[in-house]
Amino acid sequence: MAQTLFHRVGGFAAVSGIVMDFYDRILDSEKAGDFFDGVDVDKMIDHQTRFISSMMGGPSAHTDEQLRRSHANLKIDGGSFDEMIDILCATLKDHNLDSEDIAIVRREYESRRSLIVVDLG
Repeated sequence: MAQTLFHRVGGFAAVSGIVMDFYDRILDSEKAGDFFDGVDVDKMIDHQTRFISSMMGGPSAHTDEQLRRSHANLKIDGGSFDEMIDILCATLKDHNLDSEDIAIVRREYESRRSLIVVDLG
């Protein structure tokens, strides 16, 4: 049986390291960083670690309805969402994930765009 991406990268410990690096970067982003002002970053790192782990084939972390509710009041626009994905993918590359594995994570995030992004038009 083939291992999941989650297991190939090293499980929760490895994903946690990736997510900590990602948050160092995203908090510096002019476009997406403001969404994290006043947020408990340690709590977000924990949530994001579980979320990314699930997208890599690890244990399921969030239902679609939970994602929709938790992002509903944030008014995240498409450009900020794109920036977040780009920063995440750059972080994954810097942690030596290959382009196919990065594409898996990108597709998983993109498939949830409608749950996170608000149409501000």
